[in-house]
Amino acid sequence: MPEQDAVTAGVIIVLAIAASVLVWLSLTMAAAESAVTRVTRANLNNLILEIQTNGEISHFSRMKKIRRIHKVQHLITDRFATSGSCAFFRITCNVLDGALIACIASLLGAPLWAEVISGCIAAVVIAVVSILVRPRSAGVTKPVDIMLRGARLVTLAVALTPFAKIGGQMAAKRRSREAELSDDEELEKIQLEQGRATIDRLVESNDFDPEVSEMLRNVLTLSETLTREIMVPRTDMICVERNESLQSLLKLCSRSGFSRIPVIGDDVDDMIGIAYLKDAVRAIAFNPSAKDRKVETICRQPMLVPESKPVDDLFHQMQQTRQHAAIVVDEYGGIAGLVTIEDAIEQIVGELEDEHDRTQHGEPEHIGKNRWRMPARTPIADLEEIFEMDIDEDDVDTVYGLLTKLLGRVPIVGSTAVTRGLRLTAVDSAGRRKKVSTIVVEPANREKKDAAVHHGNEHSERTKETNEHDGK
Repeated sequence: MPEQDAVTAGVIIVLAIAASVLVWLSLTMAAAESAVTRVTRANLNNLILEIQTNGEISHFSRMKKIRRIHKVQHLITDRFATSGSCAFFRITCNVLDGALIACIASLLGAPLWAEVISGCIAAVVIAVVSILVRPRSAGVTKPVDIMLRGARLVTLAVALTPFAKIGGQMAAKRRSREAELSDDEELEKIQLEQGRATIDRLVESNDFDPEVSEMLRNVLTLSETLTREIMVPRTDMICVERNESLQSLLKLCSRSGFSRIPVIGDDVDDMIGIAYLKDAVRAIAFNPSAKDRKVETICRQPMLVPESKPVDDLFHQMQQTRQHAAIVVDEYGGIAGLVTIEDAIEQIVGELEDEHDRTQHGEPEHIGKNRWRMPARTPIADLEEIFEMDIDEDDVDTVYGLLTKLLGRVPIVGSTAVTRGLRLTAVDSAGRRKKVSTIVVEPANREKKDAAVHHGNEHSERTKETNEHDGK
């Protein structure tokens, strides 16, 4: 009898351990079931790139992590079948837990009704534990980590349940009929909607900073914003020709306020590279005679991006390649514009300004006889009213637009042009893009009159001196 009791006690212990393992396996499968529907190929590709560029881990560890990521990539190729396999094993584990508890009650000599009740109570307890531990929440918040940790178990579960693929194919067909989106696109759409709903709830609770909530909303819209929506169009690009000297480049950088300027050949589509102000300064600082060197000798290879690239992908690419400026190319291979990493950041935090920026809005200021200082966005109608004339320019609406049209290029500080007897001169710039902010407008013959007055005053003084000398 003692030996029989010892065997019974040993069996009970084994069954209890097995039940505990099944509880853990059930929780793991519940987390994986939730996580597999939220892992995208883009997440895994970015993780592989991060591991490959991490020089702090050994080659063995790097390959081990990459192999595990490849397993997860294989699992999400049919995410519905994988989710079905996890659900099957989760339910099976819960059923077996109840059965094991009933077996333990039977070994303890309990009657049949007690065995049934003990099995039901065990199932309820496991359900309560699942709610308290919330494995599905972990699968939602950290889906990639959950899938990487449970890749082997989930792979085994999928291999043991080939029938789950049938249900996965049926679910995929049903979803494809509802929306013509790939799995990743549909998942991303669901995540964006959930993110917006979460932010809205936080804002409505009045415990959240409105500025922070606006930034979070902007982050969610990065994937929907294309590069062409934030770039500087080619018509507004300030470029330098390849044959210009480094001294000319320094002057252009000083006048425009930019430190990175595209280098072109015959036209804008003949893009040679990008010239950096620091390269020009470094070349001339230690060798003053280098100021006559051509700009193309210091230009760097440009980073090219398509205009249809989402801004979030653009931002990550510029981070990884350590590039702050890129040339935007249209679908025909032509140059569409220029984009910087600050343009992407502004989509999140709003307009970036420095201590030198001045407002481009305001009213025209009278600074002298027939001489006015006007904000760049002053309507032409105001200019016509001040100088009592008809400019008659239907294709431009502002003073800045008028100066741009007269010059045939983007104006920078110091640019000047004459029309209808008026001289327009750009005298100030503002904003991160250093666009002309203030334009001085005056009669074009003002300089001639000033010179004539100055010459007349000199002649009068000389005549006066001659008369005084004759009188003596």
